[in-house]
Amino acid sequence: MKQFFKFAFASCLGVFLFVVIFGIWGIGSAVRMASNQSKAKPIKPNSILELDFSKSVPELTDNTSERDPFQQESILGLHAATAALARAKNDPNIKGILIKPQLGHGMGHATASSMRRALEDFKKSGKFIVAYADALSQGGYYMASVADKITVSPLGMVEFDGFASDMPFFKDMLDKIGVKTQVYYAGQFKSATEPFRFNAMSPQNRMQVREYLGGLYDIFLANISKSRNIQVADLYSIANEMKVRTPQDGVKYKLIDAVGYYDEVLADLRKRLALKEDDKIASVGLETYDESNPAKKDFKSNDKIAVVYAEGNIVLGGTSEDGGGIEGNRYAKIIRQLRMDKKVRAIVLRINSGGGSALASDLILRELDLAKKAGKPVIASFGDVAASGGYFIAAHADSIFAENNTITGSIGVFSLIPSFQKTLNEKMGIHFDTVKTAKYAALSAVRDFSEDEGKIFQTMTDTIYENFLSLVGSGRKMTRDQVHAIAQGRVWTGAKGLEIGLVDKIGNLDAAIAAAAAKAGLTDYRTTEYPKLKEPLEQIIDKFTGKKSNETKQSFLKSELGAMYPYYEQIRLMQTMQGIQARMPFDIHHLN
Repeated sequence: MKQFFKFAFASCLGVFLFVVIFGIWGIGSAVRMASNQSKAKPIKPNSILELDFSKSVPELTDNTSERDPFQQESILGLHAATAALARAKNDPNIKGILIKPQLGHGMGHATASSMRRALEDFKKSGKFIVAYADALSQGGYYMASVADKITVSPLGMVEFDGFASDMPFFKDMLDKIGVKTQVYYAGQFKSATEPFRFNAMSPQNRMQVREYLGGLYDIFLANISKSRNIQVADLYSIANEMKVRTPQDGVKYKLIDAVGYYDEVLADLRKRLALKEDDKIASVGLETYDESNPAKKDFKSNDKIAVVYAEGNIVLGGTSEDGGGIEGNRYAKIIRQLRMDKKVRAIVLRINSGGGSALASDLILRELDLAKKAGKPVIASFGDVAASGGYFIAAHADSIFAENNTITGSIGVFSLIPSFQKTLNEKMGIHFDTVKTAKYAALSAVRDFSEDEGKIFQTMTDTIYENFLSLVGSGRKMTRDQVHAIAQGRVWTGAKGLEIGLVDKIGNLDAAIAAAAAKAGLTDYRTTEYPKLKEPLEQIIDKFTGKKSNETKQSFLKSELGAMYPYYEQIRLMQTMQGIQARMPFDIHHLN
């Protein structure tokens, strides 16, 4: 009888908890729907779009660990943002755009160029774009330079001094605390491990950074030259000699149009909008505009092209389902389901990743190969970066599209195994003694590897590299030696990748989708996006149940450490790497 009451109580408790959670879910959904409906107000006539570019821009809306489920506003994805600008172009209620760029937006080069092209397209409507900033960073200027008029505060600044690449090196620090980093790598340009084994860039790394940074800079200057009607040579001279040191210098050298205050910009906007001096200017942010004037979805066609967004680090496990990161098994499962879905006629893999786990990358590639074998075209589209493991998963695509300023290549692998033997022995007085049943049974981080053990890891790394060369060769119709000549961990721009055969065409995601439709013989189709993200309430429950404790901690550290966070993350990644890595150097240069 006691057992009966025990199980009955447990069952009732389970039902009670289900009802409570379901009730919370229902209330939360109702609140969220009501909130969204309250936000989705019609756009007022004679409105302007106000853009500040203060947030990082993911490929897919909310597909980032930076998304806070407690805040209702979404983090608009790149393709949703550019689509919203295209709708605003033809919206009679939107008369123009005010750009108020923040000092550090953190957009990658390809993302910034895509947004900039959308702004240029908006101008074709004849509508105005004006920009104002208290202080303009170089990245902010890149976005503002498309405007008809740029105004900067009199005591502000205009940063225009060229690109630089800073790489932190930790070897001396690790030596001081007694940590030995045992590194095994394939590819003389595979520089991801250099911070742990050198105190400065190797000659090979310095050469490749200079080359791809120069390529990105050329594109940056060319776009500004076109918008501001200033010769590239003049722009180069302005930056090289740092001629613009005050906003007044910016006017002198035609980088900006006026020095003034925000109230003067508002007065100018009122004139453009034919408003009276005291009339309020109706403005709307891009996220709110997207909610109020959403893209129309066409469900008439049964044929679908699946767009799979792969952005972030490629990992074997541990990535949650609320955005950010590419977990191998999860993405393999998504692609497997698409392969089995008869309505899905083609797959576009949109990549923004510097790589990660070689094993996780291989799991994803396997499913893409099976999709191709099942007769479904696979087209790859590269964003800011598609390198190392990010290139690995695209290597067998029917066609690869990249932007001119995409970072790609980095075909190489490495293993990094720290040893804490000296730290434990000399710094802490802790010693280990071992009994083992086989020669290599005691491989661990508490002691240094022997010469024989090191050779084994180097052989394993070389084997993965050869496999990488082979799969790229088979996908790109190249010999092993042809791939090796452009591989060895070397990084290229998308424009250079087109020259050397790593890329098929320069084009954006829309171009890749059109290519997928043509390959599948489709003229009438619709697109569907993956991964499907968790609802905000699910994310909140995860936070309270501890599932998201690690991501919450990282979010807190990002806000506290600011610009120093990437250096913390680089050391943290060293501790969490599992198996052989196909990974880019951690920091990809953003337009800040």
